[in-house]
Amino acid sequence: MPGLPSGTEASPPLTSDNSWLDQVRWDASGLVPAIAQDAASGRVLMVAWMNREALAETAATRRAVYWSRSRGKLWRKGEESGHSQQVLDIRLDCDGDVVLLAVEQAGHIACHTGRQSCFFSRLEAGRWVAVDPVLKDPELIYR
Repeated sequence: MPGLPSGTEASPPLTSDNSWLDQVRWDASGLVPAIAQDAASGRVLMVAWMNREALAETAATRRAVYWSRSRGKLWRKGEESGHSQQVLDIRLDCDGDVVLLAVEQAGHIACHTGRQSCFFSRLEAGRWVAVDPVLKDPELIYR
C-alpha cells in the first residue's frame, strides 16, 4: 500500500491528554516495536523500539524518536547522521502491539549502513545477498 491512503492528510497534533498511550500494549520491558514506512512509496525503511516517552515525543514533535536498547536511552533519529524522519501519520495495529509511522526520510537514508532501507538483504538460494546500494559511506555519515 504505497503512501498514505487517498484523501488522508497528516495526523493533527495531539492534545496534552496522553491517555491514548494507555491503549498501546507495551511488552514486559515497556517497549513496542515501531515500523518506519516511507509515506510516499510505502517502502519499509526500518524497525525500531519505542517506550512511552519516545512515542509521546514523536507524537508531540512529529519527529521520530525511538528507544535505543543498546544505549539505554532515547534516540532521536538523525541526531548524529542528519537523517531525521518527519512523521506524517502514526497508526497502531489491530492488536495494539505495533506502531506504524509514515515518514518523510531526510537524505533518503534510513539505515546506518548508508542505504535507503535497513531491509537491503534478500534471501537467494539459501543465503542473504545485499541487493540495495550504499548511497553514502557510513564513515562519512558518522564522524
